[in-house]
Amino acid sequence: MIDKLSRLNLALLATSGSLALLLGAFLFQAIGFAPCAMCLWQRWPHAAAILIGALFVMWRKHWLLPLGAIAAAITSGLGLYHTGVERDWWEGPTSCTSSGSNLGSLAGDALLPSAGAEAIVMCDDVVWQLFGLSMASYNFLFSAGFAVLWIMAWRKSA
Repeated sequence: MIDKLSRLNLALLATSGSLALLLGAFLFQAIGFAPCAMCLWQRWPHAAAILIGALFVMWRKHWLLPLGAIAAAITSGLGLYHTGVERDWWEGPTSCTSSGSNLGSLAGDALLPSAGAEAIVMCDDVVWQLFGLSMASYNFLFSAGFAVLWIMAWRKSA
């Protein structure tokens, strides 16, 4: 059935998927799940894919489609990387994981919370999961699917 969709419909489906994931991320943030640094990294390619999709709807330029696929593939890759950090498959950035800087080297005032400061969310902590998969894992899986949709749209004859 999906192979019968037009180039425009495939691009719209992929764009809508990125929009849904991005809005979902903001909704989770609004209800109290603060994002870590790697979560924020994953949002930018979705924003790019949405922009690319909007440009494709307006201009119908075939060369935009692989750019959408690249954006979706980048956020999918970041989701996979983040999942690996969460599951201790590999090391994450020391700036946002529990393997980061040695607290013993900090002064006492650096350890005390300051007024109004937001809690730091570590990239290797899973703050929400469903069926054993974290938000990063879902981003990886869905975004890989969106990349496939972009490629299908690109390969489809006009």
